[in-house]
Amino acid sequence: MYAIVDIAGQQFKVEKDQKYFVHQLDAKPGSKITFDNVLLLDDKGKVTVGAPSINGIQVTAKIEQHFLGDKVIVFKKKRRKGYAVKNGHRQRLTEITVQEIGKKSASKKTTPKNEDKKVEAKKASPKKSAVKKASTKATKVASKGKKES
Repeated sequence: MYAIVDIAGQQFKVEKDQKYFVHQLDAKPGSKITFDNVLLLDDKGKVTVGAPSINGIQVTAKIEQHFLGDKVIVFKKKRRKGYAVKNGHRQRLTEITVQEIGKKSASKKTTPKNEDKKVEAKKASPKKSAVKKASTKATKVASKGKKES
């Protein structure tokens, strides 16, 4: 069983218990992360293609570590001009291990509780009456010699 998943703007063909190096993700090492943007799923020869993604399927992965990739040297030169620039770059990467490819599990509904607290807090604070300022109307002045169209 494998899936093609969009992770951090790149597409990866992932299988269970495989390690992948992706662009750095905002999560701590050791935490689990889910990817909902599954583009294709192959389950024992049965291929499901999403349009653009498959609803109800997710990939769960564990973040192993964050690290810097190998240095890439960028050397620019223009001959006979005395111009040479050397730059280096190291990409921030995250190592992930795919743990599960399957259907979405029932998510916990914590958001309605948070919304109730926000509503209660808003009711407790008294509303201040807005003071309206007198607005001055701008008058149009027609310039001499120009016709309005």
